[in-house]
Amino acid sequence: MNDPGRLRIAEHFIQVAYARALGLRLVALTATGCEMAVPYADHLIGDPDTGVIHGGVVTALLDNVSGLAAFPQGSDQRVAVATLDMRIDYLAAAQPGREIHARADCYRRTQDVAFVRACAFHESAEEPIAVCNATFMVGTPNVPLARPAP
Repeated sequence: MNDPGRLRIAEHFIQVAYARALGLRLVALTATGCEMAVPYADHLIGDPDTGVIHGGVVTALLDNVSGLAAFPQGSDQRVAVATLDMRIDYLAAAQPGREIHARADCYRRTQDVAFVRACAFHESAEEPIAVCNATFMVGTPNVPLARPAP
């Protein structure tokens, strides 16, 4: 994948404070998709009795990887991508002590909307922890709103 704009966007995604707190890292970037991972960490545990990672971590991972996949080739950070709809089916609990991966692919695009499929897994996407279908609004200018003076 040789798209410097998408690579800069991917680097931005993993530098956002929430992504840093989760420990998100970029694994792969392709023309229509990407893969990210979150390492196992004690502060991400949702059930202290079992050591299973909180479902919200899986949701955040899927939202981030899907949002990155929604960015079109040749885009830059001035283009906003906003989650319109996201459905996640949890199929199995994440296994304690193991890194979680998520892979997403943008399978359809209109002028303003990107349609993305994703799955979260440990070793293989063939054995998913969760699957996701999401839609994203793409293309609105990402310009901060002017704040009124106090």
